[in-house]
Amino acid sequence: MYIAQGYKGDIGLWKYLFLPLGFIGLMAVNYVMTINSPISVEDAMQQMINEWGSNLVLILALVPLAVGFFVVLGWTILIHQQSITSLTTSRKKIDWKRIFFAFGLWGSVTILITAIDIYFSPDHYVLNFDIAKFLSLAAIAIVLIPLQTSFEEYLFRGHMMQGLGIATGRRWIPLVVTSALFGVMHMANPEVEKLGMGIMVYYIGTGLFLGILTLMDEGLELALGFHAANNLITALLVTADWTAFQTNSIYKDISDPVMGYDVLVPIFVVFPLLLWFFGKKYKWTNWKDKLFGRVLTKEELVASNDAESLMA
Repeated sequence: MYIAQGYKGDIGLWKYLFLPLGFIGLMAVNYVMTINSPISVEDAMQQMINEWGSNLVLILALVPLAVGFFVVLGWTILIHQQSITSLTTSRKKIDWKRIFFAFGLWGSVTILITAIDIYFSPDHYVLNFDIAKFLSLAAIAIVLIPLQTSFEEYLFRGHMMQGLGIATGRRWIPLVVTSALFGVMHMANPEVEKLGMGIMVYYIGTGLFLGILTLMDEGLELALGFHAANNLITALLVTADWTAFQTNSIYKDISDPVMGYDVLVPIFVVFPLLLWFFGKKYKWTNWKDKLFGRVLTKEELVASNDAESLMA
């Protein structure tokens, strides 16, 4: 039902291709410039932070993506002539309780996991807390990071998933393609330069997890809440010299980063457990059909809506 919500707009292939191709093109240019630069991403970021300060660098990194959020919404309303509700969910209205529940759950889990790691590996962290700098960071992050993560969700799990699903008539195709592209989007991140291409398993796996959330729950709400919590809480809690977000956070990770179990555990243990938990809470059924079945036709969607109206 969620993918079929795209029928509620003015369908057109170019309308679904313009934003993704434009964004992917910008990411490709950024990646080519990154790998051909004589300065490493880590050194370049440190140079900018030394000159401008970490808060300004964070703003410069987030503002284009925050603007992108409003571009996607504007494109949906003006070009697709589709409501934001139907881009967000198959429910009659956006379920804000789902967004806040996912945010609170993953935010709490992130804090707990970080606290455990700091307790058992105290040599890996130094206290970085400065109240004035932290409050400035918090003000910036609380405003801009949810816009950044929402842009990524609405573009990949919303706009692209509905467009690809309608074009192909299958659910698994947009699930796989958007997950892969979500991972590729992060290729220019300093984490990739530091840890190697193996980290792409985490990025693509996260995209797959968020895509499954969206298809099984028939809406973006859980993915929106999870993604916002993941980026926001991490930015406020822990920073490092080799991460995309270098902030005035509470702690600084000074350990030598390596590709290890901490990268794979979320993908193969934590995310499956979260899917099981959300499935139990929201009573998900028909996993095979929702993930691999066909997308409803426009006529079937109309018939289904008519049937729901008669039963109401």
